[in-house]
Amino acid sequence: MMNHKERFLATIANAPVDRPASWIGLPDPAAIPGLIRHLGLNTMEEVKILLDDDIYPIEVPYYSSHSNHIAGAFDFAKRDQLKLPGERTLTTPGFFEVYDDPADVSKFNWPDPAKYLDGEEIHRRVNAAGSDYARMGILWSSHFHDSCSAFGMETALTTMLTNHEMYRAVLTKITNFYLKANEIFYEATKGKLDAVLLGDDFGSQTGLMLDPELIRQYIFPGTKLLIDQAKSYGLKVMYHSCGSIFPLIEDIFRLGADIIHPLQARATDMSVENIHKHFSGKGAFCGGIDAQYLMVEGSPEDVKKRVHEVIDLFPTGLIVSPSYEAFLPDIPPENIEALFKTVANRKL
Repeated sequence: MMNHKERFLATIANAPVDRPASWIGLPDPAAIPGLIRHLGLNTMEEVKILLDDDIYPIEVPYYSSHSNHIAGAFDFAKRDQLKLPGERTLTTPGFFEVYDDPADVSKFNWPDPAKYLDGEEIHRRVNAAGSDYARMGILWSSHFHDSCSAFGMETALTTMLTNHEMYRAVLTKITNFYLKANEIFYEATKGKLDAVLLGDDFGSQTGLMLDPELIRQYIFPGTKLLIDQAKSYGLKVMYHSCGSIFPLIEDIFRLGADIIHPLQARATDMSVENIHKHFSGKGAFCGGIDAQYLMVEGSPEDVKKRVHEVIDLFPTGLIVSPSYEAFLPDIPPENIEALFKTVANRKL
């Protein structure tokens, strides 16, 4: 009988496992009370134990006057154009919207992550994870997304094409922020972490948001630095992008990622069947159980049936999980229970 960490590592290696690996993901806070109540439990810790979850996520404790999450570390948005205070969006005009000289990057008040990362809380969080779990730092480090916020998305993409040096100057500052923040986190968790989740969203429901050559030219050099840094600490890398990213899958594995997440099942070319056809045994994946329709509208029996179909294709090499990292309140708790109890009871 494998423990959670052993099962996780074997799955990544496409090696035999006792049962399929699974991850409940990062539940939306609004969805948690209903799930806990449905299962007759008191805490998410108890939920993880009951559903035999394999991954223990460790969020980065980042606290500044602007944001209590590292994904919102940069105060780029022009606040008079936000619909709601504290709203975070890629499309609102950003600080660099009107700048075109790379030297102007110094005009922004770039945060120093060393001031806002809570070292004691990092230790507390990683020590709270049982040693038999696969402990995964949730670092995101979404340098492409943040570059879109820095200008406003439309301006960012046009700047990428018309003023390469300006776009790269901003992107480099963002990437360097994450490299420094991640180093602090890695040093504080050295020897206690197994994996990290990094990522950016490049995909829509039907295809990539921009030409794959642009992603390779501008975005992936920074991605490579972030992945190499994690690898230098001996960590496995789960790389996240929602949407249809089929043309980039080989690239992401070549960059050094061990796992691609979340296999948005209803996005073009991202079904488990198609991924198995093209990439079985060539890397590992996480996700695959449709959270757009099946988990929302289907019955527990529908969910169980699909879980078995997915496992028949990927008895290993796939961490079974919803096709979105945060299940939402519109998913009935009984369907979440059906998903993970089916996985836990499926012996291989």
